[in-house]
Amino acid sequence: MTDAYFAQNRLNWDDRADIHIRDEAGGYRIDAFLGGEDNLHDIEHEEIGDVAGLRIAHLQCHIGIDTLCLARRGASCVGLDFSPRAIAAARMLAEKTGLDARFVEGNVYDARQLIDGLFDMVYVTWGAIGWLPDIRRWAEVVSSLLKPGGRLYLLEGHPTFMQVDEKAEGLRIGFDWTNPPDQPLTMNEHTTYTGDTARIAHPVTHEWLHPLSAVVNSVIDAGLSIERLNEHERLAWAFAPWMVPVEGRRRMWMMPEGMPKMPVAFSLQATKR
Repeated sequence: MTDAYFAQNRLNWDDRADIHIRDEAGGYRIDAFLGGEDNLHDIEHEEIGDVAGLRIAHLQCHIGIDTLCLARRGASCVGLDFSPRAIAAARMLAEKTGLDARFVEGNVYDARQLIDGLFDMVYVTWGAIGWLPDIRRWAEVVSSLLKPGGRLYLLEGHPTFMQVDEKAEGLRIGFDWTNPPDQPLTMNEHTTYTGDTARIAHPVTHEWLHPLSAVVNSVIDAGLSIERLNEHERLAWAFAPWMVPVEGRRRMWMMPEGMPKMPVAFSLQATKR
């Protein structure tokens, strides 16, 4: 059944890739990126450090903007995504910029078979692991890609916050804190998260919530040592309509005044033993 979930998600992400590469709402800042600007958010900018000279595997890279931003910072990058339209868009952007990145189409669970060599860093950010049913298997793939001493950088929406029903007017828990691979959260969203008004032709998706403990323990069990775990009050997308832009922080959102402050994202760095 997991294959059917992936197939439906792939159709959805093909649709989103077509919308995102047009970037009519400017959510991906493609014109600014092609003009030489760096599109990484403040959190990853502050945490990843100098990546010049590193070999980086970016898993679930979508249309490749972040992959190419890492390459612009001096890394040699490989981006992987399961959406053929996303990979086509990423390759087009790579050709336009001439940056040191190549893009591979495939399921993240097959990354070790699809990508050659070992990497200094595996980079995974913003809305990635929620599309995967098996977090332990994901961590094993990450470990297989890293050389000894290589580093995982993971930056995601906080799993506790992801339990919130984003369609409710306030903070209301709408989902269990975890769900098994054969019982995903099935969603039906006709527009994407960037503010673009174009309709998604295949709106149904399937997602999985992974508790923070499951993520951390999976990484440890895969042979990595946790170096840093941070929680953040800023998120890279407007998860719910009542979230507000963070002043002075480009493309970041947080809880509004009058609602309790809580972590809406987390980042994890771990080194392969």
